[in-house]
Amino acid sequence: MNTRSAPAAAVSDRIACAASARGWRLDARRAMTLRPHVPSRLQITQGRAWVTLGTPHQGAGNESGDLMLTAGESLSVPAGARLVMEPWQPASAGPVRFDWFAEPEARAEVQPGRFGREVVAPSHELAVALGQAGWAFARLLRGLFGYSEFLVAGRGRVLTPYESNPP
Repeated sequence: MNTRSAPAAAVSDRIACAASARGWRLDARRAMTLRPHVPSRLQITQGRAWVTLGTPHQGAGNESGDLMLTAGESLSVPAGARLVMEPWQPASAGPVRFDWFAEPEARAEVQPGRFGREVVAPSHELAVALGQAGWAFARLLRGLFGYSEFLVAGRGRVLTPYESNPP
């Protein structure tokens, strides 16, 4: 389902439930707030969660509210929304496990094009490298000037009694 056509609508898809080793977990008596910058999808892989979805103000018809999601259900979360989630099951049942994905439309917008990969990224890396080289050169000069009195010792500099050899 395209999340741009219904940005605040809750989307539930039944799929096979499998706990994911790379997923997130939310323990009993804990709550979590998520605020995505790009359209995303929350996928419950184990347990049951109480989810409150508050979307940014979009005029009349702004849908938000509380939802109960169980293992295998997912929810589309629009960019800028505030999602609060907490387990809704006995503590003995274990944690709620879930996955968080950026929607394909959002991933397509984030990926740079050929010009960005081949010109913009290397130029940014070059600018960072030149900045670091300039900073290193400035530190080197500061260090050399700090030791300048030792480099010119005996060349017109008057030595203290502790530095000179007594006759």
